[in-house]
Amino acid sequence: MVAIARDYEDSVRAAIDGKVDVIVSGGGLPLSLPAIKPPGSTALVPVVSSARALELICRKWERCGYRPDAAVLEGPLAGGHLGFKFDEISLEANRLENLFPPVKEAAVRHGDFPVVVAGGVYSHNDILRFLRLGADGVQMGTRFLATQESSASVFYKQAVLHAREEDILVSRKPGSPCGMPFRVLRRAPMFVSAEQGRRRPRCDKGYLLLKDRNGEYLKCPADSEGGGCFCICNGLLSSAGYNAEREEPLYTVGANGYRVDKILAVKDLMDELAGTAVDEPAGIAARDRVSGVALIR
Repeated sequence: MVAIARDYEDSVRAAIDGKVDVIVSGGGLPLSLPAIKPPGSTALVPVVSSARALELICRKWERCGYRPDAAVLEGPLAGGHLGFKFDEISLEANRLENLFPPVKEAAVRHGDFPVVVAGGVYSHNDILRFLRLGADGVQMGTRFLATQESSASVFYKQAVLHAREEDILVSRKPGSPCGMPFRVLRRAPMFVSAEQGRRRPRCDKGYLLLKDRNGEYLKCPADSEGGGCFCICNGLLSSAGYNAEREEPLYTVGANGYRVDKILAVKDLMDELAGTAVDEPAGIAARDRVSGVALIR
């Protein structure tokens, strides 16, 4: 996340030194990403929410002699932080299928690199629909969150399994210390405590500190009385089973999370998404089966 300003560049350098395959960078516009360190064999993939954002990134990166290896277009139905203002989330123009064509056109103009769509992609049919529109792949989070192999805690998975549509909301206050809209499960313990004013402000990670006018990093808003924020760092760590004895968990999920009705093994989920599951509905032609749904590189 670009928003993790204090450690962002060091994290990029460490990832490249470690020869990771791909850096996917969002949570703000990663305008300086290729200038931080020559990426070598590491692919650089920005996350965008509009064609305008992708144009800005491409023009900035071209000055470094680099173009994105791919881009992820994330629509407003995603979980976690959203790249939209609160009043933009429900606009027809910001539906993923409407955002995609101009983003794809921008990618073609700047080297014809792959565009992966994300945010609300849930089913085999969703994947087929976006591939037919011209997407090169999809990114999915919620479906894999609700799998047996997921690192989410048992309580997190059960919360998703029992969620109703009205239990999933984009929170304004309490909200993320980043100030960005954040989709959350209303019944997440940390969110409930923050909403009711019962959570004592505390930040012992400091990942989301921002600079003041003097260039000094300030305290995280989640560590300030009356800040109206939940704690991203500790809340998400607790949701994966870390420091759960000290901090309440924060559960985020995509807008379609209420549709989850079982916890699957990853293999079974992949069979379902590829259209090769044993209980595949009759009438799906072989040409409509998906052999690969994730961009690796």
